[in-house]
Amino acid sequence: MAWCGAVARSLNVPAVDMGALRTRCGPFAVGLGCVSVAGTTLWRSPSSTSKPFASLSISAQACVKEAVQTDKAPAALGPYCQAIKSNNLLFMSGVLGLDPETGKFVSDGVEEQTEQVLKNMGEILKESGASYSSVVKTTIMLADLKDFKKVNEIYAKYFPAPAPARSTYQVAALPLDAKIEIECIAAL
Repeated sequence: MAWCGAVARSLNVPAVDMGALRTRCGPFAVGLGCVSVAGTTLWRSPSSTSKPFASLSISAQACVKEAVQTDKAPAALGPYCQAIKSNNLLFMSGVLGLDPETGKFVSDGVEEQTEQVLKNMGEILKESGASYSSVVKTTIMLADLKDFKKVNEIYAKYFPAPAPARSTYQVAALPLDAKIEIECIAAL
């Protein structure tokens, strides 16, 4: 890290107090290294008055996170939140096809579980101030990849074009022997 200070001094860039940054943002500040060169021209010819070609900004709010909780979706099954809001993003934990009132699966079928998963996601999105159209990325975990087509038909009703980016995996097992689990990231 000493070389970062030397680079910053040679470019006449004010140094960032990394100790204060670590105190304020904890582990998020680790590895930022040469953040002090942000917004500075990294290559400048003697006659050049060009603008910087790269810039890095750190928000003072980078470490803010808020839990999202609604009784209209099943409670988390462990030490995690239904979702976390951080800056302008929502990170939703994996959602199962459980009835929020009974805590039981709505059915043993993947179609009914998929429908309930997406309804539960909708309630968490609504509680956070987002909607299905706010979702930018989903991850689907299936107990059996042969259910891919059935899931797609139901999923398409909730996410019309342009649909979010998505990954789908078959996994060895899901909590409570679920047929499907979906997590997502949404823009707020």
